[in-house]
Amino acid sequence: MAFVQFSDVSLAFGARDILKNATLFLQEGSRAALAGPNGAGKTTLMRIVAGAVAPDSGERAVTKGARVSYLPQTGVVHGDGTVYEEAERAYGFAAAMLGRQEEIGRLLEASTSDGGQTARLLEEHAAIHEAVEGSGYFRRRERIREILAGLGFRDADMDRPAREFSGGWQMRVALAKILLESPDIMLLDEPTNYLDLEAREWLEEHLSKFRGGVLVVSHDRYFLDRTVREVYELWNGKLSRYPGTYSAYETRRAQELEAVFEAWERQQEEIQKLEEFIRRFRYQATKASLVQSRVKQLEKIVPIEIPEGMKKIHFSFPPAPHSGRATVKCLGVGKSYGANRVLDRLDLEIERGMKVAFVGPNGAGKSTLMRLLAGSDRDYEGEIRFGSGVEAAYFAQDTAEKMGGDATVEETAEALCPFDLLPKLRNLLGAFLFRGDDVNKPVRVLSGGERSRLALLTMLLKPANLLILDEPTNHLDLTSKDVLLEALRAFQGTVLFVSHDRGFIEELADRVLELEPGEPARWYVGDYGYYLDKKALLAAEAAEAAGGAQRLAGVGPGGAGASAGVSAGAATAAAGAPVPGEAARPLSYEEDKARKARLRKLQKREEEILSRLEALGGQKAACEREMGLPANYSDGAKMRRLQASLDELEREAESLNAEWEKVAEELAEA
Repeated sequence: MAFVQFSDVSLAFGARDILKNATLFLQEGSRAALAGPNGAGKTTLMRIVAGAVAPDSGERAVTKGARVSYLPQTGVVHGDGTVYEEAERAYGFAAAMLGRQEEIGRLLEASTSDGGQTARLLEEHAAIHEAVEGSGYFRRRERIREILAGLGFRDADMDRPAREFSGGWQMRVALAKILLESPDIMLLDEPTNYLDLEAREWLEEHLSKFRGGVLVVSHDRYFLDRTVREVYELWNGKLSRYPGTYSAYETRRAQELEAVFEAWERQQEEIQKLEEFIRRFRYQATKASLVQSRVKQLEKIVPIEIPEGMKKIHFSFPPAPHSGRATVKCLGVGKSYGANRVLDRLDLEIERGMKVAFVGPNGAGKSTLMRLLAGSDRDYEGEIRFGSGVEAAYFAQDTAEKMGGDATVEETAEALCPFDLLPKLRNLLGAFLFRGDDVNKPVRVLSGGERSRLALLTMLLKPANLLILDEPTNHLDLTSKDVLLEALRAFQGTVLFVSHDRGFIEELADRVLELEPGEPARWYVGDYGYYLDKKALLAAEAAEAAGGAQRLAGVGPGGAGASAGVSAGAATAAAGAPVPGEAARPLSYEEDKARKARLRKLQKREEEILSRLEALGGQKAACEREMGLPANYSDGAKMRRLQASLDELEREAESLNAEWEKVAEELAEA
């Protein structure tokens, strides 16, 4: 079985420890996430696993012949080849193996005597044949088109030069190459950054079938919950492993961090008291010995460090100006780009306070509609009316490109910050990943992602009652997304947004507008879960109707006899009466919302039970080890205490197992 591992690995940059005695193990079937605050060194750790960076100390071991592929966050640029040709380069390893196989064939033809060498060559020849066959090399044309299509490329894109595509699409080509390589260990650093919802869902499905090991960094909580079974967290140079889903890790980590925060706050109070005492009595001769004692106490304190990304930050918008009930109306709105009809006779009314997600595949018109509503594109058919007092703020994907100049990050934000938020400005900048010296950078030297975050923050600081947000979460980490999500949920105005982060949509949207090329827009009065359930129901009804039509025509299973039965059922349904065997009526929005709340509560309790059972298992093992020590089993009193502790742990485990069974049954029902 192929594996990659390193043990006792340490790496420092200057005085800062990136890794301290870290241990990590990945093998076939591993599904691991790498978590930690921005700047913790996750990308550096990935590069060590990939073999691109050598640690200062420790050992890295890789199974002989194992292939490890690494997808970086950014920076992959392709040459003059077409999209298809670039993807086909993923099979370079197989082509090299076939070259070696031909060489072995020539050696075998020339071989005359050495039986041992002949046996070794035959064995290598067979191993190469098996490896190439397993790589899919001989079916590569179908695989290349399947994977490129899954990542959003159309048939017409296959023969276009890859360099013509944007940086995000070039990263999709790079991801396609990694998937086509089908290595033993796959290292993916932010693979979802440039993927829309459909491509993310396709990638989740693809990874579920992948037999090798995966280590992934992602800021998409939903994607991580669907793909990983263990989490490695890098924090202050220490690498810790947490078995279970990403949500289970977050629950357990939140409990641990609460204790760290409490200890940090106590330590800060102690430091403050000592420093205050030293300041007050530094120059009083009668207090000299006491002051010296406090100085020594202060010097002995080992500070508890909390990375900026872990600190709790809350952000609230300036109060939304009052507006009328109707925020915006679209009356017969249409938009074309040449022969490409993007929006067609769109009628839509959005009321104050709604949180509306625009969903649909690439090219469906989501960003186009955002530009029309924001007023940045006035070349359209139909009419867009805004309610009284509506003040809109717009964040576009290209907003960052318009930012520049010599003003620093802090000066730029300060110029637009309302007076009452100025004391919190540093915290707000921290929430959008501008920490420490970052706030003093001139805007002109910022990366695209940094400019995008600054543009989003400055837009949110302006008083508005209609927020139009096109991919606001693209360059945010999980902590920053949570800060933004909390603020948007509390916002009293209207929010229209596009996002490829499913968890973000599920938590924010209370309405969904679905856009599809060549289809009329569909409006769903409910959250994202309601939208998905409704779509599944409509698809099932359409499939049933299509099957019924086939059977009525005598072409379905059962011939004419079957069609007569369906015809009677269809007539009954058309009259409004229930059809025998018909599915239960769809839940109302309120019922569906209550069901999902119950489901989330049960899932959370299940995670808590599993986490506690795991902890109990460790405590029981420790107790049993203690009981096995000669020094203890010769001490009757101590053995009785240990036995009592073990009995108590077993009773708790038995109780939790019983509760787990009950929760599992309720989950199945829900």
